[in-house]
Amino acid sequence: MFELFFYLLRSYGLKVSLNEWMALMEALEQELACSSLTGFYRLCKAVLVKSEADMDQFDLAFIAYFRGIEHRDQFNDAFWKWLSEDVKVRDINDKSMLDDYLLELEELQKRFEERKKEQKERHDGGNYWIGTGGTSTMGHSGYHERGIRVGGESRQKTAVQIAGERNFMDFRQDHMLSIRSFQMAFRKLRQYAANTNLKRSELDIDETVKKTGDNAGLLSLAWKRPRRNTVKLMVLFDCDGSMLPYNRICRRLFQSVSKSNHFQDLKIYYFHNCVYDHLYTSPACQRGEWVDTEWVLKNLNREYRLIIVGDAAMASSELMAKGGNAVIGMYNEIPGIAWLNRMRKFYEKSIWFNPVPEEKWQTVYGNQTLQIIREIFPMYGLTLNGLEAGIKKLMAGH
Repeated sequence: MFELFFYLLRSYGLKVSLNEWMALMEALEQELACSSLTGFYRLCKAVLVKSEADMDQFDLAFIAYFRGIEHRDQFNDAFWKWLSEDVKVRDINDKSMLDDYLLELEELQKRFEERKKEQKERHDGGNYWIGTGGTSTMGHSGYHERGIRVGGESRQKTAVQIAGERNFMDFRQDHMLSIRSFQMAFRKLRQYAANTNLKRSELDIDETVKKTGDNAGLLSLAWKRPRRNTVKLMVLFDCDGSMLPYNRICRRLFQSVSKSNHFQDLKIYYFHNCVYDHLYTSPACQRGEWVDTEWVLKNLNREYRLIIVGDAAMASSELMAKGGNAVIGMYNEIPGIAWLNRMRKFYEKSIWFNPVPEEKWQTVYGNQTLQIIREIFPMYGLTLNGLEAGIKKLMAGH
């Protein structure tokens, strides 16, 4: 069953083993796919996909194999015709016909099935049938705070469920990151060294095996001094302004870094748009809650690896001019670009992560300053590929 699909998955680069394939066949025999294409998709993904980075290739293979197969959740063609002709879009703020209460999902699904059996014709602008442009809990192009969207396009993003839509998730290597993705990447950013001041308290497995073999099989334990992570890391976060759309992913990065135990020392500071005379100690960037940038350069030595997180988007004056600091009353004698050049020269192991999708770096607001900063710091996108390349750059030569 589905042998060609097996070989197609392999041709798309998925390492599907025969044991995994047989497990899938056994799951199908037990009807775990629920006799639906969507169920089969979810079952295949759960059994065959080993990494989120492979999910996009799986989706491409799945679509290629099952392209053209109709699967409209048991709706007949008449429903789809009613829902696609002459849609009269209603004012999105018109709530005069909303139900007095929000239906629970189970009740909503029950009524949905009932309407499908009862409905005999198209409806537009109503509050009961599966229709368009109304306030019914079922249909599209209307308004209800919690309903089932059937076809059409989302307007309020509040549908409890969606019928007739198959947006299989894309988890390619160039997509944004989860906390787990950050944590896995930062595990690579570590370097161990033995601490000669400590007693030999950790079991040395390799030496124990060797000594035991040399001792005719009689167990002979060998001990070694414990190793400690020698990596020191400093992270600077750009806050507020044009960074607001990226708060979520920056919070994930912050949580992953701050909770990590992979570093000998970790320093986190904040700035707004560009680094000037001060680095803030909290994301609120309040006056006085800071350390002098000069102090950082003098007290945090060259052993620190530096990560700067920001969109690099600002007015040219903020980067290039004296007094360019956008905060009124915070006149800076030294231009921001001079501070960035000093940090890059001092911290040889330094990179810049940019949350803006890389394909927009040439056209996004502030692209002029972004390009200038790219010439100072190696810049990477906040994607799986970007994170891996950036961490590799930080560890180069060690």
